[in-house]
Amino acid sequence: MRKIKFWTLGLFLLLVLSVFLAACSGDENTAEEPAETTDDPATEQPAEEVPQVLVFGRGGDSVSLDPAIVTDGESYKVTENIYETLLNFGEQDTTIHPGLAKEWEVSEDGLTYTFHLQEGVKFHDGTDFNAEAVVKNVERWKGGAEEKFYYFHSMFKANGEDIIKTVTAADEHTVVFELTRPQAPFLKNIAMSPFAIASPTAFEKDGDAFGDNPVGTGPFKFVEWKRNDSITVEKNPDYWQEGLPKLDKIIFRAIPDNSARLNELITGGIDLADGINPSDGASVESNPDLQLIERPSMNVGYLGLTNTRPPFDNKLVRQAVNYAIDKQTIVDAFFEGRAEVAVNPMPSSISGYNDEIEGYPYDPEKAKELLAEAGYDGSEIELWAMPVPRPYMPDGQKVAEAIQKNLADVGIPSKIVTYEWATYLEKANNGEADAFLLGWTGDNGDADNFLYTLLDKDTIGSNNYTYYSNDETHDLLIAAQSEVDEEKRNELYKQAQAIIHEDAPWVPLAHSTPLLAAKKGVTGYLPHPTGSESLVNVYMQ
Repeated sequence: MRKIKFWTLGLFLLLVLSVFLAACSGDENTAEEPAETTDDPATEQPAEEVPQVLVFGRGGDSVSLDPAIVTDGESYKVTENIYETLLNFGEQDTTIHPGLAKEWEVSEDGLTYTFHLQEGVKFHDGTDFNAEAVVKNVERWKGGAEEKFYYFHSMFKANGEDIIKTVTAADEHTVVFELTRPQAPFLKNIAMSPFAIASPTAFEKDGDAFGDNPVGTGPFKFVEWKRNDSITVEKNPDYWQEGLPKLDKIIFRAIPDNSARLNELITGGIDLADGINPSDGASVESNPDLQLIERPSMNVGYLGLTNTRPPFDNKLVRQAVNYAIDKQTIVDAFFEGRAEVAVNPMPSSISGYNDEIEGYPYDPEKAKELLAEAGYDGSEIELWAMPVPRPYMPDGQKVAEAIQKNLADVGIPSKIVTYEWATYLEKANNGEADAFLLGWTGDNGDADNFLYTLLDKDTIGSNNYTYYSNDETHDLLIAAQSEVDEEKRNELYKQAQAIIHEDAPWVPLAHSTPLLAAKKGVTGYLPHPTGSESLVNVYMQ
């Protein structure tokens, strides 16, 4: 009996030992025996692949996806990724680089620009990008109604004269622009988002509906637009720049409320958010899962005073409003130190800024004196508050409430009103507002893009929402456009700013440093000072 028990025990121990040895010699990646780490990449296990889909939360919907007929940043935020321009700006500045044009020459007299185009590029509909396509785009802009293609006409028309005289295809990949007079910022203008090249086949076929079915040469193709909700674009598999884009899909979501947008980022509903409240900057920085991103500043937020509507058809009333508003308190309260009080209609970073102008100090008593001198009768005005956050205006409603209080203190009663964003822009553009909050992010880093674009009589009905008109200012701005001597050009802009300051068509409020936030895994995103950037190099890590 003892022998049998010993043999049984021996057999049992042998079986246990066998199981143990088998476990030790099995799969090295089992939970019981983790794999040994090594610095040799060849032996490392591949990380789980991250879906290359970016959800971009923004403050409002696009107005149209036809870049030639819009002026709003929300539209360009999307179109910049569907279309391309002949020239590009630098990654984070407004220096000029090749785009759809790989090389260019300028004649000595500044009247002829010859562009040599990239070869082998196709539009998303499979048609060829070539010189003839460029010609047809320019002819569309030139021949279109000014009220529709107002950006083109505001940039390339002066005193009723077309600055672009002709555009011709010298051969399949060479296009020539002939100007009627020199335009100093011509190359920067051509690089702007509104002048992206669209498929002639598509815009000729779709007509007015082209903005709903955009076709360009860009890194992403249009997929779907759910109004006031989202716009989806997907990777262009035939994109002409090898290895790009890195993302497979981008979804642009419209989330008007800043706090709700940030909450969506925190909870994982979106990957990237613009329009972060300055007051939320510190909390984003302290969150280990997020990154705070600052956009280089090149903007102005302002209160526009429609010069053709009483009481703002009186310069003294406009000056009084400038004295009445406590701009420093507004900047302190709503920008959290991430803005500076504006004095002129353009930021000091722009060449030609007049730093001798001191601006209107906060002086309610002076405002009351001017109102009495003007004979203002105390009639109530409408004060329009922006319905969406913008880089230069993080919270239009709260800023409007602060201004309303300032105006009431000097005897100007006001009623705050607002509209849906596209309607707001259209009605303000039509001159229907008394006073309205708005702003501008520079398109090309040139003084012309602020002063002429926003405040010249030629641009009434496009970007001159205040209907401000001054012949002396106009003559200075037209002369500055053609002046190639930078020092002389800057002096012309300084003179124009002095006149604009005296006429007071605006109350310049702030030049902000816009904030964005993203998940830690969002890589390669470089915010551009124009507010429009291609996401071609972005990927999810």
